[in-house]
Amino acid sequence: MNLLLENRSALVCGGSSGLGFGVAEALAKEGVRVCLVARNLAKLEMAVERIRKAGGDAQAVAVDLSDLTALDMAIEQVVAAIGAPDILVANNGGPPPADAVDFDPRQWHQQLDAMLLGTMALTKAFLPGMRQRRFGRILMISSTSVVEPIPGLVLSSSLRAALANWAKTLSTEVAADGVTVNTLMPGSFWTERTESLLFRAAERSGTPVATLMAEEQAAIPAGRYGSPEEFGAVAAFLASPLASYVTGALIPVDGGVLKG
Repeated sequence: MNLLLENRSALVCGGSSGLGFGVAEALAKEGVRVCLVARNLAKLEMAVERIRKAGGDAQAVAVDLSDLTALDMAIEQVVAAIGAPDILVANNGGPPPADAVDFDPRQWHQQLDAMLLGTMALTKAFLPGMRQRRFGRILMISSTSVVEPIPGLVLSSSLRAALANWAKTLSTEVAADGVTVNTLMPGSFWTERTESLLFRAAERSGTPVATLMAEEQAAIPAGRYGSPEEFGAVAAFLASPLASYVTGALIPVDGGVLKG
């Protein structure tokens, strides 16, 4: 299927690895100029090199999305690299595990900046151009925890739900201008974060990582973890002109794990 994305441009946050890289790679294969944003410059450079070797057009800007002051300079660098993006993929590595009873105000403020306010700042910067061009795609890479909170991940569950509600509200305000806003809810994908969470769980419980992996995959109707490439394919479609009538949606990409 031709997604009609050639000569479009995209900013992909958290694009150096995991699901963010999967989306960036999928878009680049469709002829999109991609700019990857993440904190780790070395990982960014490796990700850009992988996309370029495959024939894609990729640039990189290193910035911490929780540093709202630094975002202003990063926005200028993005525009210099790829022009004003037609597609914004909001994504980050996710906050550390925490229980609801363990309230740390500093941690909540830090993650609020990274997960909500950073995305809002990027949207504010690039949305006017999208509306003027009568084409824009804003995709939130979130989690199934938006609708089914995950025990031990209260920061993620709470803040991602807030972002999803903000995105839904935004979608109603810009739909008539040709801009769609959707939230993707990935389930269990084999990424660095999944591996990290499994190792933490193994340390706490004393259960071997292999056992936890087997239990986690057995709870997925598809019987396995998803791949970043599978996730990227869904995101690329939603970023395309072909998905112009899909907006304000919560879209699970989870192997069937959501129960509702």
